[in-house]
Amino acid sequence: MKRLFFIAAAALLSFTTQAQEKQGLEGTWWVAGQISNSSTKTGDAKSSSTMVLPIVGYFFAPSVTAGIGIGTISSKTDNAAGVTTEDSNTFVVKPLVRKYWNIKGNFFMYGQAALPIMSGKEDISDSKTMSVGLELSPGFDYVLNKWMTIETSFTIFNATSSTITPDTGDKTTKFELNANPLNSVSDRMLGNLQVGVKFLF
Repeated sequence: MKRLFFIAAAALLSFTTQAQEKQGLEGTWWVAGQISNSSTKTGDAKSSSTMVLPIVGYFFAPSVTAGIGIGTISSKTDNAAGVTTEDSNTFVVKPLVRKYWNIKGNFFMYGQAALPIMSGKEDISDSKTMSVGLELSPGFDYVLNKWMTIETSFTIFNATSSTITPDTGDKTTKFELNANPLNSVSDRMLGNLQVGVKFLF
């Protein structure tokens, strides 16, 4: 599905002839975000997950912007007997900064650094989670007109430190590090490839 989105975006870019070149976006606000919903059912057991993360940013220099995303992630799992075994809600704050480089005309490359911070609670086990991460992502951005761009990016490095504190017992601390932008040797897919739009105003 991600490949189809990427192909569609590339086709749209190739047929766009009225995009206006921007020499700089200093003083421009922008909005973007992530919305996702997934559900799985195996027999009578089912699980679902929803994420809503709007992002707002501002170009404080011609080619540098800072933004912040604030949203939630919720997930729920019911077993075959209809008993809820997991019910969690997580609050997300994701500050980020981007630096753009013009390749040609309306086509830009950028580098993004983000610091996602997540705080959540699992109601069934009454445990609390807290995590802080660092993500480095290159991307490409094409300015369609004065109010919209199409962009794609992928993660080349991420590190996360997380702590799970149960109602009773010892807390668990975990550190994860991934510096490989390719998922595996066999499929050679880019890590966490995303395609979306950004609105300028």
